[in-house]
Amino acid sequence: MSKIPENGLRKGSDRRQRCWWGADSPDYSIYHDDEWGYPVDNDQRLFEKICLEGFQSGLSWLTILRKRENFRKAFRQFDFHKVSRFTTRNVERLIQDAGIVRHRGKIESTVNNAKRACELELEFGSLAKYFWQFEPPKSERPKTLDRAALTATSISPTSIALSKNLKKRGWSFIGPTTAYAFMQAMGLVNDHLKGCHVRRKVATARRAFTPPSS
Repeated sequence: MSKIPENGLRKGSDRRQRCWWGADSPDYSIYHDDEWGYPVDNDQRLFEKICLEGFQSGLSWLTILRKRENFRKAFRQFDFHKVSRFTTRNVERLIQDAGIVRHRGKIESTVNNAKRACELELEFGSLAKYFWQFEPPKSERPKTLDRAALTATSISPTSIALSKNLKKRGWSFIGPTTAYAFMQAMGLVNDHLKGCHVRRKVATARRAFTPPSS
């Protein structure tokens, strides 16, 4: 990844201003423009996002993004009901799958978290109802999101609370930093920088979105 501009923005080949990382490759640009930060309430997509953020730990997001279709195939499109039934044989098979990140701990964590996701669904009615209760208060958000504010933020009080709650419920590979990255990805926060052409689109999508309630 190239040096971050002072204002945190970079023009893509289409001359549009994006958060600096969103202009570094076509894969990043598509993900940045069409997915990152938009509100999500589909349980399978939420489970996919939180699992892939766990797999990303210690790696670049681009690595995960380019392997995402392989991950989807390997983990049954992240249908957590199906993944919760994975056996030791499934785990051993996945460890040999060169199309994904072959990390035993992260693979076993995904199976464990699928079981915990089923428990959340039973308790709350859906994963969406559980996760959207962690939308942070406005007082927690910086008034102006610029490069300095974003690069200084990798955790928040809400991501700490979410991480602690999930761990209490038996989830693994979900520390506060991973929880915050998940919050960014699924739209609990809008961290597109001021001046990014997507920021207003995400804000509009959020205003039109009604969070599920328990």
